[in-house]
Amino acid sequence: MTISSELAARLRTIVGGPNPSSANRHVLESPIPSPQSLDCLGGEWRSGTAGPCFVVERRHAIATFDHVDGIDEREAEAAMLAGGVPARPPFVFFDLETTGLSGGAGTYAFLVGCGWFEAGAFVTRQFVLTRIADEPALLAAVAADFSRAGSLVSFNGKSFDAPVLETRYLFHRLEWAAGRLPHVDVLHPARRFWKRETCSLVALEQQVLDMRRTGDVPGFEIPARYFQFLRSGDARPLADVLEHNRLDLVSLARLTARLLHLVGRGPGAAGDAQEALALGHVYVRAGLEARARDCYAEAIRSCRSPSAAFDPIRIEALRALALAWRRARQFDAAADCWRQLTDVRGCPRHILGEAAEALAIHHEHRLRDLEGATTFALQCLENESRQHRLARLGRKLGHFGTQKTPHSFW
Repeated sequence: MTISSELAARLRTIVGGPNPSSANRHVLESPIPSPQSLDCLGGEWRSGTAGPCFVVERRHAIATFDHVDGIDEREAEAAMLAGGVPARPPFVFFDLETTGLSGGAGTYAFLVGCGWFEAGAFVTRQFVLTRIADEPALLAAVAADFSRAGSLVSFNGKSFDAPVLETRYLFHRLEWAAGRLPHVDVLHPARRFWKRETCSLVALEQQVLDMRRTGDVPGFEIPARYFQFLRSGDARPLADVLEHNRLDLVSLARLTARLLHLVGRGPGAAGDAQEALALGHVYVRAGLEARARDCYAEAIRSCRSPSAAFDPIRIEALRALALAWRRARQFDAAADCWRQLTDVRGCPRHILGEAAEALAIHHEHRLRDLEGATTFALQCLENESRQHRLARLGRKLGHFGTQKTPHSFW
């Protein structure tokens, strides 16, 4: 049976294969690069179970990294960053450079960077796909490195890097063994600890690690540089891409070490109120309530604004501490936090309503202060619960039907 050219083109689009009639047919037909053409990358060919693969390896002095002592012993801290999923060492950091951001069977990972701490150094190993036809050899080499890992660590890898790699393994009917490994995606805790308008790895380098890149290749240029290499055989455009990937791995390792240090040391290690607040949330999810309360209290102390001024971090920390004290059944301490919230100028309406309702309950059922309970009940947002509470308090006070008309606190 003959397949029409139109149908063949559609099928190639579905499976992601290149169209031989397109300008990119070099993707599959590119020649084997000569060893001399790759000299500028500083790597070497290494044999593997599925064939040779070009590998670039570097060792970085451990003195340039902070908080890495005993990093491969921080299993409990890593599990907290992973949302409670066991995350055992050793940690293998990984990052991809791909031919596009769309994913699917047509997206190739032409550069797979891995890194780990070893014998007083941070080792980066980058696997370069010099020809699309040699992809099985690259995947086999990457699998061998992943086999050393107790956990994988990435930046947005759960959403992009890991699915792209898994697709390539499945495409070649190879086992994606790394899918069984715990995966710590540093993007998510980074957003909690260092809330920024832009939470990219490069932005965090500057704001958290005080690092500055010079001459870094823009991400949008990377696929074009790879296709240029495939067309010409000139690897010089790839040198900056490998440096970009290497710096990503180094920054990822440094950020992870910082996060593990924070989780291990507690509120005393927090550099500001935001870090202390985020650390408290991590401890709550881990069931470490006492440590969480200490973190929330530290966040409140670290806020620079006056106690009555609007400060989103202070408001969030006060609310979190109130809820934590309530879980601990320390109702007086919780009520003190709620009262502080009602004094904050510009506090969001829904939080003011929550605080007023909590204080109304506290005054009615624990302090037996019906007048105070009525005052706070009047401050609650309009809802059915508020009306029932006011009616009940009116009956208890003995003047139901003569109480003041409820009014809005705002």
